[in-house]
Amino acid sequence: MTRLSVLDLSPIAEGSDAAQSFRNTLSLAQQAERCGFNRYWLAEHHGMPGIASAATSVLLAYVGSGTKTIRIGAGGIMLPNHSPLVIAEQFGTLESLFPGRVDLGLGRAPGSDQLTARALRRNLDSDADDFPQDVMALMDYFSQQPQQTVRAVPGVGLNVPMWILGSSLFGAQLAAHLGLPFAFASHFAPGQMMDAVAIYRQRFQPSARLAKPYVMLGFNVFAADTDEEARFRATSAQQAFVNLRSGRPGRLPAPRGDYLQSIGPQEHALLRQVLSCSAIGSHDTVREQMQAFIERTGADELMVAGQIFDHQARLRSYEITAEVGQSLQTVAA
Repeated sequence: MTRLSVLDLSPIAEGSDAAQSFRNTLSLAQQAERCGFNRYWLAEHHGMPGIASAATSVLLAYVGSGTKTIRIGAGGIMLPNHSPLVIAEQFGTLESLFPGRVDLGLGRAPGSDQLTARALRRNLDSDADDFPQDVMALMDYFSQQPQQTVRAVPGVGLNVPMWILGSSLFGAQLAAHLGLPFAFASHFAPGQMMDAVAIYRQRFQPSARLAKPYVMLGFNVFAADTDEEARFRATSAQQAFVNLRSGRPGRLPAPRGDYLQSIGPQEHALLRQVLSCSAIGSHDTVREQMQAFIERTGADELMVAGQIFDHQARLRSYEITAEVGQSLQTVAA
């Protein structure tokens, strides 16, 4: 049975601010817990006017303190921005505060533009090429008997599940080699999804952390009580993607009923590509589209993203998504 989880960027909507975004994040996490979602992940991005989750570990502590059972984690931490020791200490702290609930997803992209990436790093020689070595160093910091002289306190001996995140074949190969679970960013970069999943499953090497391959795929859901309302709500994310790819990142725009009629063929092609792994509609429509995606990919878990301008509408979207997930599990059982 395919599990469902939540990916949140703590979006900052037009006319709002980061403080309200954080309150919305906690509200959504609490609802996700009530609805039975498996995990609640936040993603590290920097210098983005519409994303408030830059200090990911800090925000996870806030979410963890306001929830009780749902797993919390990073989807992900952009490891080239950080010393592996610092991340081991941060997530060792989170695991100590919320034992048995913390995940650590790791990515090799900067999560920002190049100028911001340089501003983040005290050591400007570090880059994505060091990612495999940094992942292994991080694994060592969490081990019972670290090989390194330096110790992560807290961190040593703590069981913090680690994931490799990716939007290309590189992450799939690394996750398979290290015997770690793999999460693919198909919610915004679906182009190599099927190839990456195939490579990961074919090359997977069992490890002490994971006995067999485990695939999580990003999947956008914009659900509402009617198909028409869902299509309307989805226009906020559609505008945000076009603005970002056009070099005009901003806060999450209000939905526009005429948006798709106002853009040209290039923008339509972009949206078809980046949002191809999506479900937009009422309960039955979302169920049909999600089931087709699961059957096509064989995903063990879906990480559901849904940038919706109105918070109450976003809560309703995830409520419907949870109902869809429960109905699919009933059929599978």
